[in-house]
Amino acid sequence: MPKLLNEVRNTLRVHHYAMKTEKAYVQWIKRFIFFHNMKHPLEMGKKELEEFLTWLAVKRKVAPSTQNQAAQALLFLYRRVLKVDLPWLDNVIRAKKQQRVPVVLSQNELKLVLASLHGQYSLIGRLLYGSGLRLIECLRLRVMMVDFCRLTLTVYSGKGGKDRVTVLPESLLVDISAQINKVKLQHQQDLAMGFGGVYMPQALARKYPNARHELKWQYLFPSNALSLNPRGSSQKQRHHLHETTMQKAMKQAVNVSGIRKRVSCHTLRHCFATHLLESGMDIRTIQQLLGHKDVSTTMIYTHVVNRGALGARSPLDRLL
Repeated sequence: MPKLLNEVRNTLRVHHYAMKTEKAYVQWIKRFIFFHNMKHPLEMGKKELEEFLTWLAVKRKVAPSTQNQAAQALLFLYRRVLKVDLPWLDNVIRAKKQQRVPVVLSQNELKLVLASLHGQYSLIGRLLYGSGLRLIECLRLRVMMVDFCRLTLTVYSGKGGKDRVTVLPESLLVDISAQINKVKLQHQQDLAMGFGGVYMPQALARKYPNARHELKWQYLFPSNALSLNPRGSSQKQRHHLHETTMQKAMKQAVNVSGIRKRVSCHTLRHCFATHLLESGMDIRTIQQLLGHKDVSTTMIYTHVVNRGALGARSPLDRLL
């Protein structure tokens, strides 16, 4: 199995899949093989694959999105790694996706949550709301991605490997400048200690060997500790903050605020889209700012805009 999993990892990297996707796919393939008592995937077929997916849904009670991710990992294994193109692969039963309405905070609730975040987590939270960023997109921001003149943030290799430009809140210019100064000071200390490098995407490390030591390539929210690149680099470098640190800070802020809604970091992105829609901005512009491939994804925010469901007002309120 180790040899097979190494082939899976190499194939994923050839196709430029994200690190998170690589970890998830490898784990699903391992679980699939263990579920069938270590049989090689070439010895199995549609029957075994559907047994595994049924077990996930019935016994493990996973969400449809989780079951679909497992199916996608196994299809990748057979098609891309094992080069098996069998007719039954197209007929694998997929779970129907759940359509959920996003959780959105009111202006007052939003102020309470953001006021309960402190330090760099406060700046991250305001950026998530003010620019409509995903958490990982915010943490992967580099110094050069901030354009103070045009009031824009450039997101490189966002979800689906797409680049986009979104708005930079004018109210955050002073705080972001201060954050860049902190990054500069820390970077100078790292250089003095013989470090100061940062992860460079794809082949840029070879093309520009000295760029990893430049300030503009440093993460806007660097980690407190040096670490090794999880994809095999032997050089210690300063990565960005881990997602869980902000997620914990957000959870604590919501508890302190006393808000009884299912709120996460991604809720701030939902608030960005909904509040822009309520202010009268057209749906196509919001789609571009969010980086949605299809406008139908952005249309989900019309269900929570204004007041109540679809902006409707209850007839009972008119009667009273």
